[in-house]
Amino acid sequence: MINFFYETEIEPLEEVDLSRWISRVILSESKSEGEINFILCDDEYLLKINQDFLNHDTYTDIISFDNTIGNQLHGDIFISAERVKENAQQFGVSFDEEMRRVVIHGVLHFCGYKDKTDSEAKLMRQKENEKLSLFHVEQ
Repeated sequence: MINFFYETEIEPLEEVDLSRWISRVILSESKSEGEINFILCDDEYLLKINQDFLNHDTYTDIISFDNTIGNQLHGDIFISAERVKENAQQFGVSFDEEMRRVVIHGVLHFCGYKDKTDSEAKLMRQKENEKLSLFHVEQ
């Protein structure tokens, strides 16, 4: 089950389309869907989580807490809508496109992909692009 929660004032996401797409992505990685919660928040909300749980004093666009059991994906993904909006402007893409990239980035972490090293980050970006191309594909 995929859930969306809003801790900031933003227009609701296209939850039905996103949920269908996320489910397809999970299956494409030979995983199964457990409970995944997306919590949309602002910079200050996510900064506090970063400070309290990760001992980082920096702004970020996403923090994921992975509770995966075997191949069944579970966890919470916190996303700063403010950071996504700023990144979309910086990268010259729409807010929706950047939000999809961040959403699937979190899901890919639950699938086992990392992004700490250059080679991991390169593979993560390849996977993001691959999965983004599935967004409008009906199955």
